[in-house]
Amino acid sequence: MSRIGRYLNRSVQVWRSVTEDDGGGGQSQTWQQQATARGRRSQPSARERQAADQSGADLTHTWYFPPSQDVRRGDELREGGRIYTVNAVFEPSVDGTYLRADCTARQATTS
Repeated sequence: MSRIGRYLNRSVQVWRSVTEDDGGGGQSQTWQQQATARGRRSQPSARERQAADQSGADLTHTWYFPPSQDVRRGDELREGGRIYTVNAVFEPSVDGTYLRADCTARQATTS
């Protein structure tokens, strides 16, 4: 387990947009669950919120995962009734420590 393993206290589903053939010559976009991951959700610091404001981005939450977790920009992290859109994914300067995903939260719609 990675160095941050003991801090990964939440379970979150990782969903990814997938293009599928519709059978009539066209394509459609659907969401497919890729994995259920262990992670840690934290609030961004004041400095991180300021940097996001200056770049015109909305940063509401930061998630941390093991370094081997497959999380990509554009993925959705789903936990309960909340959906977090992954804006960017980073690794720290020390390889193999953790994976950081900066996200924007939105409420799930009911169907």
